[in-house]
Amino acid sequence: MELGYFLVPLHPPGSDLNESLRHDIDQIVLLDQLGYDEAWIGEHFTAHWETIPIPDMFIAHAFALTKNIKLGTGVTCMPNHDPFMLAHRIAQLDHIGRGRFQWGIGSGGFPGDFESRGFDPKTGDHRSMTKDTLKAVLDIWNNPNPGKYQTKHWSFTIPEPVDEIGLRYYYTPYQKPHPPIALAGGLSGKSETLQMAGESGYIPMSTTLVLPSTLVEHWNTIHEGAIAVGRTAERSKWRIARDIYVAETTEQARREVLEGTMARDYEQYWLKLLSYGKMLPDMKVDPNIPDSAVTMDYLLDNILIVGSPDDVADKLRDFHKQTGGFGVLIAGGHEWHPRDQWVRSLSLLKQEVMPKLADLK
Repeated sequence: MELGYFLVPLHPPGSDLNESLRHDIDQIVLLDQLGYDEAWIGEHFTAHWETIPIPDMFIAHAFALTKNIKLGTGVTCMPNHDPFMLAHRIAQLDHIGRGRFQWGIGSGGFPGDFESRGFDPKTGDHRSMTKDTLKAVLDIWNNPNPGKYQTKHWSFTIPEPVDEIGLRYYYTPYQKPHPPIALAGGLSGKSETLQMAGESGYIPMSTTLVLPSTLVEHWNTIHEGAIAVGRTAERSKWRIARDIYVAETTEQARREVLEGTMARDYEQYWLKLLSYGKMLPDMKVDPNIPDSAVTMDYLLDNILIVGSPDDVADKLRDFHKQTGGFGVLIAGGHEWHPRDQWVRSLSLLKQEVMPKLADLK
């Protein structure tokens, strides 16, 4: 089982944007030094806590400062983008990464982002647009026929080539036929994007905020998508994100979580956001408990993976068994305040916890 990282990122409204970007870049640089296999960078335009609206620019900068870690968009929210421009940007980023880029895509989830692009999430148009846009980008890379490309949500034209002066569409990715593509699922068990991952053989990704029982449904959806087209779904490709924190003792780890940025981010952002979106029930082991029962203590007992290296290893082994198995564990990112505690946690996770799980596949 490999180890990755998900940089949402999370910074409270009012944070200095320049300082936040430097903080996030420093995280990626240290993760590369620690030997993490990959990191995924989020994208949102109207979520004030999530302060990277253009992850491809961030990733391009991070490539110059790292040596081995693979970097990916986590995710490119397709309803935000015109496919002709996207085909160029992602292909160029793939050249910058020289084999270290992974392209994560999704259909988005923030009301403000949808509104800015004229989408009503109740219609499901953002999901069909995601499929149409991915197809358009792949068509542009694989066979850029001149002519007009148009759907309900976008329109562009690939012009006729003028070969004598070199005018034509020409930009294709570094990796052939394209960089690895990952599709992210949401909080519900039945996910159209995960079904699409199964159908297409792409990397499936599951979010931090769901219960193991929902993750079992995620895999069933991936598996059913693969079976429908005669494919075999590969658990080794499946990425599952989880918030993890490690200290010398479990008591110390729980205390530092409750006093630190992980608790701040849940109490001030995630739980409020999920409640606003009526998605808090998705985090309940017992659907009959009130929303007020979903506290940090509840999360520590049921969703977060927090403790000493031995306890975290035991919890991850049990988690792996509950889900049926997966190939890459993605540790959730938070601000590293205090920095030394977070560096210690991520170092212990890589250097002490993961070797205890080397037999898991």
